[in-house]
Amino acid sequence: MSSSMTPAQIVVELDRYIVGQRDAKRAVAVALRNRWRRQQVEGALKDEIAPKNIILIGPTGVGKTEIARRLAKLAKAPFCKVEASKFTEVGYVGRDVDSIVRDLVEISVKLVRDEEAAKVRGRAHAAAEERVLDLLLPRATGGGNRFGDRPDEASPQVIDPTREKFRAMLRDGKLDDREVEVDLTEESGGPLVQMLSGPGMDEGAMGGLRDMLGGLGKKAKRRRLKVPEAWRALTEEEVDKLLDHDRVTRDAVIRAEQHGIVFLDEIDKIVSSHERGGADVSRQGVQRDLLPIVEGSTVTTKYGPVKTDHVLFIAAGAFHTAKPSDLIPELQGRFPIRVELEPLTADDFVRILTEPKNALTLQYSALLATDGVTIEWTPDAVHELARIAADVNARTANIGARRLHTVLERLLDDLLYNAPDIGTQTIPITKAYVDERLGALAADDDLARFIL
Repeated sequence: MSSSMTPAQIVVELDRYIVGQRDAKRAVAVALRNRWRRQQVEGALKDEIAPKNIILIGPTGVGKTEIARRLAKLAKAPFCKVEASKFTEVGYVGRDVDSIVRDLVEISVKLVRDEEAAKVRGRAHAAAEERVLDLLLPRATGGGNRFGDRPDEASPQVIDPTREKFRAMLRDGKLDDREVEVDLTEESGGPLVQMLSGPGMDEGAMGGLRDMLGGLGKKAKRRRLKVPEAWRALTEEEVDKLLDHDRVTRDAVIRAEQHGIVFLDEIDKIVSSHERGGADVSRQGVQRDLLPIVEGSTVTTKYGPVKTDHVLFIAAGAFHTAKPSDLIPELQGRFPIRVELEPLTADDFVRILTEPKNALTLQYSALLATDGVTIEWTPDAVHELARIAADVNARTANIGARRLHTVLERLLDDLLYNAPDIGTQTIPITKAYVDERLGALAADDDLARFIL
């Protein structure tokens, strides 16, 4: 993301994928811009500025997760989605809340590694090409400096016509059917580490144990692969050699600390309701375990200590049987921004089916095009699909835009099954086509409840 993107520009980018929910988009856009603003602040005050965490309130399928996910992708920030209901008090069955931070750092390491790998992939690809050529056409042994050459001067590179001929054939794909034996470095000792690790184990000690056993357990294993597979595998090995892994780890930890985004889904499931009794103690315990992570603490990971003071937390929940004020007061104070998302209407469904870059109609068109079948969506058909989805949501359970997936799968079921056999042709999806396949189902409450 460009560091100078304004909140309005961020909202425009989110509009390309998500329909409506302008208040939620504004809230996350301001939160993202505030991160850039904090980086511009000088002096000790910079460390005192904490992110303003957000609670998104709304029924399922209205875009809560997608807004957070697209925001992280836009910012190129580590993004970790967790379900709050999976966590219980430490000591009970369930996951320790510290695993949120460990997962975030793992994601950050992968993100930074992929970025750094992209920078050196060209060199790695060329080095792997030489290794593949060595396997196909071993170099002549011997050689060295000739008499009279200076010791500090490398002997001139001699171009081997046969090798260059093989190089051209390799690049043209003419050697793809050949197999070569290649020695690939593989990790071992993994099962032992997994056996020793577990809930409650100190991550710092486990990180050192993994490094020690991983270093001792690395060994080359000979495998027989097709040339393209060998080239890819060797390229990854060369990438790994060219990377500065210590710098990748340092940058990843910094990025997780300064730019990480954690999406706490189903936070309403750990809210204590006055109607419930026995489970409330455990629910409040989860909230109290989450509190230090959200307000800022240091968590030990295998990459070193990670601070959560500037990690942005976006919580979400439907809050059907509870409300945000039922959270423990300490946790409420850590989520000062609350945004209510609006339920989706038939008009919203029309926009969802047509406007986003990843619209469902475009996705199904692309899938069927791989079998040579072109489908053309008429506006009447799209409006009828939207009406049916909204109607079924109103009469059964409101699952938001996810209803469109169910409706479209039922609509195109026969076409998706028969597409490989019907040959190349264009099929218009009209209102009559929709009525013929969905009309009876949508009209029958019992059928709609179980099928749509």
